[in-house]
Amino acid sequence: MEADVRVIGVPMDLGADRRGVDMGPSAIRYAGIAEELEGLGVSCTDGGDVPVPRPEQRDESSGRDGPDAKYLPEIATVCERVAADVSDAVAAGDVPLVLGGDHSIAIGTVGGLSRSDSLGIVWFDAHGDFNTPATSPSGNVHGMPLAAILGQGEFADADWAEATNVSEENVAIVGLRSVDDAERAAIRQSDVTAYTMSDIDERGVTDVVSDAIDVATDGTDGVHVSLDLDWLDPTEAPGVGTPERGGVSYREAHASMELLNRKVTETGALSGLELVEVNPILDEHNETAELAVELAASALGKRIL
Repeated sequence: MEADVRVIGVPMDLGADRRGVDMGPSAIRYAGIAEELEGLGVSCTDGGDVPVPRPEQRDESSGRDGPDAKYLPEIATVCERVAADVSDAVAAGDVPLVLGGDHSIAIGTVGGLSRSDSLGIVWFDAHGDFNTPATSPSGNVHGMPLAAILGQGEFADADWAEATNVSEENVAIVGLRSVDDAERAAIRQSDVTAYTMSDIDERGVTDVVSDAIDVATDGTDGVHVSLDLDWLDPTEAPGVGTPERGGVSYREAHASMELLNRKVTETGALSGLELVEVNPILDEHNETAELAVELAASALGKRIL
């Protein structure tokens, strides 16, 4: 790829229900993300970490914005900072590589990427992330970012939703296998395209991912790839907060990223890449972070031959 990559770390676990995912950016850096990309000939600079408040800094009784969205004001503030850093990277001609942290950080990443250009999204995830505060069984915002980005439900009047230049028709979720009842209904009623693991079983991962890319590139200025490591089967990626059996295999994940490279990165359509939900506390010898590095490298140009 011709553009430089700028790493932005977001050590946030406010949106999750387990501690530890805030150490994800450090784990991915320790696994050698910069060295791997430099080895591909991709210039990589590290923009450091976005400041994130600790849950302990708040009184527990004030840890929710209302009863159904934990730490939403703090998450919104962090996402504003993420959006500013991402926007600065784009203005400098860099491709932001955002390291999480829990998946709520995507609200900021997409906000920064779509300030001036229309954006398509390929969202690799076991979960729909399409809950709202009213429908979420847990109140954890990492189960809401896609709904927040698209202005669903109570998020309709949020500043980020009004500023985001993303249409539902250009969003594709890949690898769904754990969806709440209300979330399932909301996805079906939306214009988002969703591919389940059953679709991957029946059609093969490359056909499904190719169609997802077509959805995200149809009439848009660029594509954001948001990769939750729980998209993979827990046998491949054990260090995630919400593992779900029946995910994609190691080779299916790499085949998907290699296809993304050919159809998105090489064409100059890649606006940003995001790696989220790596939890070193739950990992085994940092293998999930190492896998995240490998997949980022495949998406950005690493090939077998």
